[in-house]
Amino acid sequence: MLIGTDVPEEEIKRQIRNSYDLIKPKGEETEMTNIKTGQIGAAVTGVSTAAFAFAMITGLATGADTSAVSYFVCIFIAVGYVMFSASVVAPTKERQLTATGLVGLAFAVVYVLLIIIVYYSMLTTVRMNGGSLSEETLSIISYNHLGSLFFNYDLLGYGFMGLSTFFIGFSIMPRTKGDRALRVLLRIHGVFFVSCLIMPMFPIFTAEMEGGEIIGTLALVAWSAYYLPVCILGWRYFRKEQSD
Repeated sequence: MLIGTDVPEEEIKRQIRNSYDLIKPKGEETEMTNIKTGQIGAAVTGVSTAAFAFAMITGLATGADTSAVSYFVCIFIAVGYVMFSASVVAPTKERQLTATGLVGLAFAVVYVLLIIIVYYSMLTTVRMNGGSLSEETLSIISYNHLGSLFFNYDLLGYGFMGLSTFFIGFSIMPRTKGDRALRVLLRIHGVFFVSCLIMPMFPIFTAEMEGGEIIGTLALVAWSAYYLPVCILGWRYFRKEQSD
């Protein structure tokens, strides 16, 4: 860009605008990045949910300890969900950023923080030092102890996930029957907030509960069966946006 004393002022302004256009983010490129992020997030969450269900079923059927696998993939369920939810609420040419979308994203952050704290602690502190920790300590920080502090944190985390999906559902712009089904499933999933918030306040799951581990495992498998279609429909939702 050449600017001299003989160059008109309007020409200088035009050249400055053209220079800025060369370095500023392109709207279409940004939108495509959002779509890709949503696809990846939905895929990560879906694969992790399937792996989680498989680990649960394998452990229940064979008696093998698959807890470490479950804890590990749960971290990626949370990470993938944040990617997915952020992409859903990201503004596009057809969708504005809304208060419900921001609320859903905020609750998603609460969810991922609680879940990572619980499961990373299980994979590190509890798993590596479980033999040297007292039973009293484990009754507080071990997810395996029904009714423990971290067990309740886990329920609270998934409660906030349910609350997040409820609000995120309002940002879904349905174009197909699958999109409408996705929106409905996300909103219905919000009911888990109530159950996950209330249950720890009552002696439903306690260390003395007979068969509590089996009941809990079956409940988690049932949740996986519900949530996996959400991941698949979420991936298709962004796939459709990409093709459009």
